[in-house]
Amino acid sequence: MPADERVTRSSFHDLLPLSAPRPMAVLPTRKWTNEEWGRIQLGYEARDMDEKWDVFTEDSVVYVHRSWTGFGIFEAAFGPADGGGLMILGAMVESDPDRYGGTSDAHSAVMLELVLSAIVLGEDATELRARLVDLAKPASAKADVPAAALLHSHLGLRS
Repeated sequence: MPADERVTRSSFHDLLPLSAPRPMAVLPTRKWTNEEWGRIQLGYEARDMDEKWDVFTEDSVVYVHRSWTGFGIFEAAFGPADGGGLMILGAMVESDPDRYGGTSDAHSAVMLELVLSAIVLGEDATELRARLVDLAKPASAKADVPAAALLHSHLGLRS
């Protein structure tokens, strides 16, 4: 699919809605430019088995699904930000641990922002990646799990 062609719900055949939606207590605070929002609205479709996320929008809501299972993980409502651009005004996260293993509210907020930044927009997102590694490693395993392995297990690869 060309990069400027919009991904829609009908682009996928196996999407499942959030089974146990929970409002996110912590939201990403990033302000997205109108240009970035335009790119987010185009969405993202995983291109191979090493990519883990599918993203599409309907109106001002961004839907984030796992590519292998079709499970809905996040739904984020965007709206105008003070000073221009857009921000996430509210979001839901999957709370069924069999579908999503978000370890904390902070983890889910970083994960949502990282999928949009690194996967959809193709940004390096170095700071977000480091925050995810710090949040995702259990205290007892901080030195045992390589950061690259942890990032791949959460984010996958982006072609």
